[in-house]
Amino acid sequence: MGLFGRNQLVINRATWYASYFTPMQTVFQTNIPALPLVAHGKVRDVYAVGEDKLLLVATDRISAFDCILGSPIPGKGIILTQLSLFWFDLLRDLTPNHLITAEVSEFPAELQPYRDQLDRRSMLVKRARMVEIECVARGYLAGSGWKEYRQSQTVCGIQLPTGLLDGSRLPEPIFTPATKAQTGHDENISFERTAGIIGADLATHLRDLTLGIYSTAAAYALTRGILLADTKFEFGFIGDELTLADEVLTPDSSRFWPADGYRPGGAQPSFDKQFVRDYLETLTWDKRPPAPELPAGIVRKTQEKYLEAYARLTGRELTL
Repeated sequence: MGLFGRNQLVINRATWYASYFTPMQTVFQTNIPALPLVAHGKVRDVYAVGEDKLLLVATDRISAFDCILGSPIPGKGIILTQLSLFWFDLLRDLTPNHLITAEVSEFPAELQPYRDQLDRRSMLVKRARMVEIECVARGYLAGSGWKEYRQSQTVCGIQLPTGLLDGSRLPEPIFTPATKAQTGHDENISFERTAGIIGADLATHLRDLTLGIYSTAAAYALTRGILLADTKFEFGFIGDELTLADEVLTPDSSRFWPADGYRPGGAQPSFDKQFVRDYLETLTWDKRPPAPELPAGIVRKTQEKYLEAYARLTGRELTL
């Protein structure tokens, strides 16, 4: 069929909905005392495996407005990991990545007792020296880009045409980097500031690589009926080789819109956590911890959206 084969995904709805809500172990926080915990992120727990490897475990936590919410999305970490694995494979000819294996049976012996926390939601990866820049590609105007455009007709210092709407397709994809904030919001920055932080040569390399990956992924997603509005990547060096790391093209790191429902001029239907953000905007919560818990219906609908994103993009159902 080739890279962009148009095999039609046919879903048996009874099986589809049954597979969503099969009982499973929900993982809100991992507990693996056999390894040192080196990072506890909004979604991932990261453990050191010797000096040159890391164990990444995608939990079922969900964050919004830089806060971890009080309710997990059952199976979310499985969906994120399995979708990242799909993209790592599809993009392997464009860029190296840090994956060693996602098969728990191939993990070190000391991790085997923790299979219930690791199965399908973890990756053993090479440790990389991470570039302290979020590499964001945008093909459509949305989110913080739309907010900046309304004020200055620019995004990260890039001048854009007049008359664009919320959700408009851009004349061409743009590279809009951001700083990585340890707390609070990441900050969108210009290419010139990026070059000042990491050097002009590396900034140029990251821009070209980011836009190349985005264009390939967006073209593929379109064959699956999905618009890739924007996405962010993280890169690091393994030895002297620039390497794609962390999660890739998931509903947590990307805006996925159904192509058949695309109408510029407002918020788009989506397969990402914008659904959760929209719900939270209806509350009186001040967007500071502690974050509220989510109603069961919001949890269920979010899980459905993540699973549908996986199914549409991969052409396969994922049973949790």
